[in-house]
Amino acid sequence: MAKKGSRILVKLRSTESGHMYYTFKNRMNTQARLELRKYDPIVRKHVVYRETK
Repeated sequence: MAKKGSRILVKLRSTESGHMYYTFKNRMNTQARLELRKYDPIVRKHVVYRETK
């Protein structure tokens, strides 16, 4: 059987619209929730994206 890896798939949701990005996160190095500034095509500007379940 394969071991469970340290990288997991996380969903990032925009704080200004419902747009989402998916990315991988190393859970060993980053236990806290991710918060990144990325481009939101709905509002056409860079906004904060937060990790959700």
